[in-house]
Amino acid sequence: MSQQGSAGNVLAAGVNLFFPGLGQLLQGRIMAALLFFVITVGGYALWWLIVPAIIGGIAHLWSIIDAARFKAD
Repeated sequence: MSQQGSAGNVLAAGVNLFFPGLGQLLQGRIMAALLFFVITVGGYALWWLIVPAIIGGIAHLWSIIDAARFKAD
């Protein structure tokens, strides 16, 4: 699979900017993709409650960093 810092990880991080969890899905990590998607979209959907929106933003940023730093075993 791809190594940390590879072009695949850069692509995965890039697509996560627009669609949280898609980068993890491209890396073959289905559970991580689902979790990032649900937490981020759920948090953004509840934007008027402030705290879920902050959690959604943090999860979105975390999904980007996680995709960029992924290293296959």
